[in-house]
Formats: sequence, structure tokens, C-alpha cells
Amino acid sequence: MNLFHLENIHHAWPRRGPVLSGASLALKAGDRLAITGHNGAGKSTLLKIMLGLITPDQGSVEAFGQKRQAEADFHDVRRRAGLVFQDADDQLFCPTVADDIAFGPLNLGKSRDEAAAIVDQLLTRLDLMYLRDAITHRLSGGEKRLVTLACVLAMEPEVLLLDEPSNALDEENEARLTDILHTLPQSIVLISHDASFRAKVANRCLHLKEGQLVDAPVSA
Repeated sequence: MNLFHLENIHHAWPRRGPVLSGASLALKAGDRLAITGHNGAGKSTLLKIMLGLITPDQGSVEAFGQKRQAEADFHDVRRRAGLVFQDADDQLFCPTVADDIAFGPLNLGKSRDEAAAIVDQLLTRLDLMYLRDAITHRLSGGEKRLVTLACVLAMEPEVLLLDEPSNALDEENEARLTDILHTLPQSIVLISHDASFRAKVANRCLHLKEGQLVDAPVSA
């Protein structure tokens, strides 16, 4: 079974024209799929369509074995697939790192004690416990990127959608992120302009050109 299957997706922005013109992809369990393309090609738009955050003008979205069309269809999808935004500041809004990571589990109905346990277990596993009580807006860009990943992992998703996750990372934090991703069981869709990073994380690649997705080398 495909975790995601997008077929013949079309989407145009007002005043910009079409960005997707028949894009199709399938994501299976164990896939680590990189998507490449120039700035403005529609890569981030594609991720948002997968989660129902944007409605395509044409085409079908199937997620976890079911067709998804109405807004209500995507509530379950957003619980099972987690998006790490391109800009970490769009995702972090609580006073401390622990608060940000606990936010998702609390909204899933976990008690405060259960959410706190998830925070501690996750930060220990990711070797980020030293950031637990840090004030989020004072973190470095690289630290924010790692914390946003932790926030998504706290929801225990089956699929990770990563939009330029190595942006703002120095060499040390990029290596840390790579190591973390290698330990995770989730299937991944990765958007990255960094060919070296893609080669370390992805096992296949699609290139978005003129609104369509075509097979491409991972590190090209």
C-alpha cells in the first residue's frame, strides 16, 4: 500500500500562473524520497497539498489508503504525517523548548505528565536535553531546526515531510541532523537544494520541472 499517492496534480497561484501541471508521486513504507527543483517550482506547494493545507485545482490525493478531498478527510493525515517547515520560526511559538515539544502531545489528549515524559524521552534520544528549558526565540538557527524536528517527532508520525531541513545548519548540526534521520523508522519526503545532504538521507529522487515530477539521481 502507498502511504501517499498523488495523481495528476495541477495548481496555479493567482498572478503567478501554474506551478504544478500534472505532478504525480507515490510514497511507500521505507521510502526516503528527495524532491528537487528550482526556487518557485512548487515543491513546498506539493507538501502542503499532501496535507490538505492547499487544495489542488485538479488531481487526486490518496493518503494511507484512502482518497482525501474534504478538509475533514485530512485531519487524520495531519496526525500521521508531520511537516517540518522551511522557516523554523513559523513552527515555534511557545516560551520554552519543552513547551513547544509538549504542545502536540497535549493537543492529542495526553496528560501533562505524559507530555513531559515524551519531551524528556525525545530530547534524550536526540541528545538535545541541554536545550530542554531554553527560551525558544533565543536559540540559534541550527538549534531551532533541530527543535522543530523534535516537535514533529513528539506526535509520533508515520511520515516526515521535511522542507529544506538543513537550512541554517552549521557543519556540526547538519551532521547531527543526518545522524538523527538515519535512526528514524519513518518514511521521509525531503526537499533540499543541498546535493550532499540529499545523498546522505534519500534513497530516491524526483525532480520537479515545468510542473511535473520526473525520476532523477539523488545527488545531482
